[in-house]
Amino acid sequence: MFHGSMVALLTPMKENGDVDHLCLLKQVDWHLEQKTIVVMGTTGEAATLTLDEQDRIIEAVVERVNHRIPVIAGTGSNSTRHAIERTKKAMKIGVNACLLVTPYYNCPTQEGLYRHYCSIAEDVAIPQILYNVPKRTGCDILPETVERLAQFANIVGIKEGRVEQAREIIQRCGHRMDVYSGDDSSALEIMRLGGKGVVSVAANLMPKTMHVFCQWVKKAYESRDDASLWAKAEVLDGELQPIYKQLFVETNPIPVKWLASELGLMASPTLRLPLTTLSVAQQEQLKSVLDCLRSTNFTERLL
Repeated sequence: MFHGSMVALLTPMKENGDVDHLCLLKQVDWHLEQKTIVVMGTTGEAATLTLDEQDRIIEAVVERVNHRIPVIAGTGSNSTRHAIERTKKAMKIGVNACLLVTPYYNCPTQEGLYRHYCSIAEDVAIPQILYNVPKRTGCDILPETVERLAQFANIVGIKEGRVEQAREIIQRCGHRMDVYSGDDSSALEIMRLGGKGVVSVAANLMPKTMHVFCQWVKKAYESRDDASLWAKAEVLDGELQPIYKQLFVETNPIPVKWLASELGLMASPTLRLPLTTLSVAQQEQLKSVLDCLRSTNFTERLL
């Protein structure tokens, strides 16, 4: 249903920590050509935004997009009732799908996870994408539980960054559920297995490159015997891997927000506590990435 590069949209903030709505709309305009926007995810700092702020951001993005591309909103919670309420609200605002993180902190069993997602799917008709990120949540939804959830027509996909986990989900669920890489660095391998795209942090900085990369991998997968297409995609992936690595020298979205600010994509690299601005030492390390991204022929050279 949703394919290719899907930008995990940053939430720009003013130096006092307020959401910079003008900059937010400029970001949306920049990403309109790249097909899909994911708002209020981890990269968008949803965890430190109030519910009112989240609603205002989702409303602003949906209004600005105006049905031109899909908008997916993060509405997950560690409370099933709260997740249902947030998902209903996002559907009312007009998003195309909701991204539902596994319940954090509670550490539910696999049966608890199954019932959590069942309840949301049964109560809210909107397309839903499961979001598995155990290193942040302390909770891991296993492939056999995902397979049980594939019976729901409105659970359309899962965001999963680990290749082996993605492989098993694809084997178990086939065409009943799309799999998306939750990590730029694993996008090629997951799409090689049949994954449909990537929820991308890097796309905040190079949306055209990530869009074209996913298109190349898709064509290579559909033309399995065309070694030249795979070679082309693999070369581009090799060029991008060092950048992906640098985007996680500190907790996401600290590095990507600093780079976006340095590139003039937002006025300030401000984050909300407990996240802090990129350390001076890491700023020095990221200057090589900055030079690459500032290069006028960066995208053209890669593509």
